[in-house]
Amino acid sequence: MAAVSYATWMLEQDARALMTRLERIKPFALHETMVPAAAILPAAQIGIERYLMKGRQELRGLIQRYIRWLRSPLGQRSSPAQAQRLFSMLRLRFNAILTQFDLFNDALTQRSEHEIGVWLSGLDAVSADALTLPGYYYDVPPVICYLDRGAGAAIRRARTRLPGGGENPVAVIRVPRERMIGSGIASSLIHEVGHQAAALLNLVNSLRPVLQGMQRGNGSHSAIWSLWERWISEIVADLWSVARIGIASTLGLMGVVSLPRAFVFRLSRDDPHPSPWIRVKLSCAIGEALYPHPQWERLARLWEAFYPLSKLGTEQQRNYDALQATLPGLVALLINHRPKCLRGHSLAEALQVRNRQPQHLQALFRHWQQNPSKMYRAPPTLTFAVIGQARSDGRMSPEQESTILGKLLTHWALSSTLQVSADCSRQSWERKTPEFKLAIKY
Repeated sequence: MAAVSYATWMLEQDARALMTRLERIKPFALHETMVPAAAILPAAQIGIERYLMKGRQELRGLIQRYIRWLRSPLGQRSSPAQAQRLFSMLRLRFNAILTQFDLFNDALTQRSEHEIGVWLSGLDAVSADALTLPGYYYDVPPVICYLDRGAGAAIRRARTRLPGGGENPVAVIRVPRERMIGSGIASSLIHEVGHQAAALLNLVNSLRPVLQGMQRGNGSHSAIWSLWERWISEIVADLWSVARIGIASTLGLMGVVSLPRAFVFRLSRDDPHPSPWIRVKLSCAIGEALYPHPQWERLARLWEAFYPLSKLGTEQQRNYDALQATLPGLVALLINHRPKCLRGHSLAEALQVRNRQPQHLQALFRHWQQNPSKMYRAPPTLTFAVIGQARSDGRMSPEQESTILGKLLTHWALSSTLQVSADCSRQSWERKTPEFKLAIKY
């Protein structure tokens, strides 16, 4: 067999083998086993399936075109090196599709785990509530959650580019397994939701010019304001979390960043996260500004007792003194920020923090103790705020918290599933002809 024809034959075999492996990638609806309450919402399921199906169809067409090219006179005249180069591009595209598939597969496979699958569906509901703002400032994208090892959470935002190309149809949030289940999970979860909300509102880009102006107008603290600008993405996400669940956010943050001193005080311009020490102090300052109460000062003093500044070197001490000096100005700038997308409202006004005041949360907790069913009818983020406040006040034990949250996550998962089923049934009925409805009636 001539070298060129042998190469052509070999590459066609490989291309056809690639096609057979591609056909093995089935829609999630055909191979994921989960109880209905653990399933992701239809909007997320449809978005993911359509995105992956489009990628498979495109690759299938490329493989078929490549095989036709190999068999054509032009392909027969081409060198083995050229034919191999084209095939290698197909393999790279195939691996990109597998990467995209595995991205969602990691999130969906856990839905088959006993209890965990339903709780994840409940976290989806919490995320949707945390992302929804009265006023319709943006379309809320679908959100799906999954667990992974490690202490930190992460998000792959909706409408961002995925590996291999294409726009992510859903927001995928990874939450730490070690936080299941306690109010601390909401701190991590809603911080990541804050990243998605900030992107939808373009908050980081609207805040950066303001922070750059602060750098120019504060000679002695210019370098400190440049740090705040570097960290603004994470700061906005922390603000969102405190605004949604109150002191539960700060307590959860403390649980994540309670690390050896060397890590807690590390300042780096290359890290988009503030150093853990000042990040907790900032969270307390945001809480004090949104919900004035002695608890924030008490919590800030506790953090200082855990990690006293007195043992720092002179330069580090100077940096942290400057960071603390600029904290009030930064917080005021954040909560009073009025980007165009909010149509004249400030961030604090848009987030509607009135019903997250500590006294209100404490009153709700007392009321729910007498009428537990009311807790199940409240918005998920408000419920987490009430439970987090009760934990902070010493009115709820960790054991009680875990038990109640397990029941709540199951309830939210089941409620969202039943609501979707009811909506689908209603839409199906509304599409029936008047003649059909009349026949059923009589």
